[in-house]
Amino acid sequence: MKLNKITIGLSMILRMLVRQKIVIILLLLIPAFFLTMVQITTSDRILPFQLASVGEEVFINISEKAISFIFFAVASSGFLVAFLALNLVQKNNDVNRRLILCGYHPIELLISILLALFSVIVVIAIYTGLLTSVFYSIDHLGSFIIGLVLIGFVYGSYGLVIGSLVKAELEGILLIVLLVNIDAGWLQNPLFYAEAQNQLIIKFLPAYFPSQSAIITAVTDFSATVATVNSLVYGFGFLVISMLIFFYKMRMK
Repeated sequence: MKLNKITIGLSMILRMLVRQKIVIILLLLIPAFFLTMVQITTSDRILPFQLASVGEEVFINISEKAISFIFFAVASSGFLVAFLALNLVQKNNDVNRRLILCGYHPIELLISILLALFSVIVVIAIYTGLLTSVFYSIDHLGSFIIGLVLIGFVYGSYGLVIGSLVKAELEGILLIVLLVNIDAGWLQNPLFYAEAQNQLIIKFLPAYFPSQSAIITAVTDFSATVATVNSLVYGFGFLVISMLIFFYKMRMK
C-alpha cells in the first residue's frame, strides 16, 4: 500500500465531484430549500415531544417550527450523503477495476473513497449546521454538527453498501429512497415518534441514534454519548459490509 496512490485516488475522486457542477449546486440548494419550506409552512405553537434516548419520561417543550428545523437538517444530510456515496461507487466501478489492473490495490482505492466520502460528510454537516443556526438558535452548535456528521456516516456507509451490491443506477436510487425516506424522512420525526405505535421498530432503524444525538445537543443539555456511540457502531457495521462486497467484486483472478 502506497501513500501516493491513495493521494492520487483521493484527488481524482474530489476533482470528479467538483466537475459535476449540478451536484455542487444541489448540495447547496437542497438543505436551504428544506429549511426555507419549514420557515414558510410550520407554526410557532409549542408542542411537547418524547426524547426517548435519554429516558422514557423525558419530554421537551419546543415550538413545532424549531424541532422541524432540526429534523429536516438531519434528514437532508442523510439524503445527500447516501446518494453521493452511491454515486462514488457505481460511477467509478469500471474505473476502479482498470486501476487495479494497472497496479492499484483494492485497499488503496477503498481508502481513497472513504477519505473523499468523509470529506464530503464533514462539509455537508458544517454547511447544514451553520445554515440551520441562521433559522434557529442551536444550543450547542458544535455538538449538533457532530450529530449531522453521524447521520452522514451512517447513511454514507449504507450508500456504499447499496453501490457495491447493486450495479444498476435505478435500483440503487430506489433502495436509497426507500429506506432514507421512511427512516430519516418520516419515522425519526420526534413529533411522530411521541405518538407512534411499535416504537421499538423505529429504534432499530439506522437514523434513530444520529437523529437523537442531533436533537439532544440542539435543544437540551443532556449527554448524547450513548446515541453517539451507537451511531458509530451502526455506521461501522454498514462500512464493514460494504468493504467486504467491494473486495469481493474487485478481486482479480
